[in-house]
Amino acid sequence: MELRAELLKSIWYAFTSLDVEKSGKVSKSQLKVLSHNLYTALNIPHDPVALEDHFSDDDDGPVSNQGYMPYLNKFILDKVVEGTFAKENVDEFCWTLCAKKNYRPKNGVDILPDKDAFHLWCLFNFLSEDNYPLVLVPEEVEYLLKKICIAMSVELSCVDMEDFISQEAVQQSGITVWAFLDFVNTGRLTRGMVKDSVTMAIDEVYQKIAGNIIKQGYLWKKGHLRRNWNERWFSLQPSTLHYYVSEDRKECKGCIELSHNCCVEVLPEKEGKRCMFCVKTLTKTYEMSAPDTKQRQEWTTAIQTAIRLCVEGKKSLHKDLKLRRREQREERERRHTANKEEELQSLHLFQWERESKLAELELLQDVQKQAQTALLQEEQKRIQHVKLQRTLQEQLQQAEEARASIQAEMALKDVETERQRRRIRELEVMQLRLEEALHQEMRARQDEEVYFLAQARLLLEEEEKMKALLALQEEQEQYILKTQREKQELRQEMVTKSQALEEAQHQPEKVRASRHRMDQDIAAAQRKLRHASTSVKHWNIQREDPLLEAQGSQLCLCPIYETRAYAYTIRGTKERRRSEERVNISGREETCLYQASNEDMDCA
Repeated sequence: MELRAELLKSIWYAFTSLDVEKSGKVSKSQLKVLSHNLYTALNIPHDPVALEDHFSDDDDGPVSNQGYMPYLNKFILDKVVEGTFAKENVDEFCWTLCAKKNYRPKNGVDILPDKDAFHLWCLFNFLSEDNYPLVLVPEEVEYLLKKICIAMSVELSCVDMEDFISQEAVQQSGITVWAFLDFVNTGRLTRGMVKDSVTMAIDEVYQKIAGNIIKQGYLWKKGHLRRNWNERWFSLQPSTLHYYVSEDRKECKGCIELSHNCCVEVLPEKEGKRCMFCVKTLTKTYEMSAPDTKQRQEWTTAIQTAIRLCVEGKKSLHKDLKLRRREQREERERRHTANKEEELQSLHLFQWERESKLAELELLQDVQKQAQTALLQEEQKRIQHVKLQRTLQEQLQQAEEARASIQAEMALKDVETERQRRRIRELEVMQLRLEEALHQEMRARQDEEVYFLAQARLLLEEEEKMKALLALQEEQEQYILKTQREKQELRQEMVTKSQALEEAQHQPEKVRASRHRMDQDIAAAQRKLRHASTSVKHWNIQREDPLLEAQGSQLCLCPIYETRAYAYTIRGTKERRRSEERVNISGREETCLYQASNEDMDCA
């Protein structure tokens, strides 16, 4: 059934390519040619009698797809025997028919060679569902493009992919094979890639998916007869492991049949070979060596996967993966539908709650109206009671007047008096009842006024608390601003004091330098004085006697000069020491002030 479904996909493209007018029907002569070529491609014995009988020239006109299907199923597909023909030849024949009509690259730019376009067409048919017209869901297109990009060692551009999938036609009906080929021909997928690299990547993906190859590559294999090691090209399929002389797969050297009785094991190094493993069957053990540890792991995992597919009775890994992806999509759609239903239920529940709340609100409004009506009625009753009270007062006054007249006429009308007394008693009882009702009404009014006053008092207290809170907030903001200003002033004072401290630290050095210069000047003055005294003594010896007195007076002055110079020297030394002490004291004061300012800043 799977082979029939795959063949029908290719034949459907061939049939639609013959429908030039797009009416859904094809002429009988064209169907004869199509059927004849299918006989040849599928390696089925030709049946010209049935062909002529079924497509004889009559007035029925062209044949639709539904009209061609009975003949296709009975005389062609039912006679197909798997393994007696090459499916690639059937695909190539159908591609040749449909590509002439439908495959037209935009702007005349044909980035893909015809062979690569054919391979992509076959991959598209393999991944598409059995629903006509054949389209691919965006997830399968992304899966195929990712496979090609991985084979090219590049990363799929999500922006270009989203732009292609977000097109309106793609969102409504899915992606057709011609739209898919046009997208690949735009060059956005193969930007910056050499055509040979693209061709090799597409061919690799085609071999894996359409060719049902799980893994292929070079391995070293140990022979059974000569026991020597030869490099072979291995091709792993779900039930077999073929090995060839080279990767062109023209000369097959052998085949390993895989079943549930097979297993794969990792071997230690021996005979100078590393990364060894073996495949054990019921009759033989095949020893192989991979280029590295990663390749050995990949090969052992792939062979175990092939054995698992054999045990499960599955013929294709990628068909199994396709089925799993479809189940995952259906599960996502079911979850999405369930989520939508839950959202609708929650929306209905929300609407029901909203309507119930509106009904409650209307009920509350009705209750409020009834309460207002009751208050109006109570007010009317109170007014009536007031009027009745006034009436009773008037009646009492009249009764008093009548009583006075009755007392004046008591002697004459005793019977009338008794009657009037009974009447007065009845009126007094009624008055008491009315007064009691009036007092109750007044107490109710007073209680209501007390409630209103308490409510007003609470509102005033809330306003006062709000005002106090706002005032507290303003005080807090003023305090924060004040603290910030004090902090800035402390920083400025600290900078000023640090500058003064630096100047005070430099002042002792200046004083030392001036002291050194003064010492040098004093030493020079002392040398000059000694030289001058020596010169004076020598000069006094050479002078004559009349000048001895004057010279003596001058010689007497010389010690005085020396004494004064020495005094000046002592005084300068004392002043320098005092200035140094003042500088040291000022430096210590600056240091103390600086430390105090730092402590204030830390406290702030």
